Amino acid sequence: MILFTLMLPSMQATPIEPMTDPRPSSAPYDMHCPIARTLDIVGERWTILILRDLVTGGPRKFQDFERSLAGISPNTLSARLKRLEEAGIVERRFYEQHPPRAEYLLTEKGKELRPVLRTLFDWGQRHTRYRGPEC
Repeated sequence: MILFTLMLPSMQATPIEPMTDPRPSSAPYDMHCPIARTLDIVGERWTILILRDLVTGGPRKFQDFERSLAGISPNTLSARLKRLEEAGIVERRFYEQHPPRAEYLLTEKGKELRPVLRTLFDWGQRHTRYRGPEC
């Protein structure tokens, strides 16, 4: 097996602990690649937009996501949040016990995705055209 380091010009190589994921992958592609493993977690439809909302607005309630992500079904939203929670990217925190009320927030691991989202935002501003409400 050949391992390689993907580095951008402004990056410095730092040792990285291997990511452990409790959920076995069902992906049909090569999971030896860190990019493929990352996309297995954050690459499903809506997931990046959930992360965007958490990065830009801080902790969110389920209903907050439903309002900001027009068109997402409650089942899909629940599945995406559960997947992010299982991967240690999002934490569910209860703020009321009766009835139980929860909010979602980024973990330290999730906060490490901020520069990735910023890069996607910057790329989108440079290479896509605005066709509706700004995010």
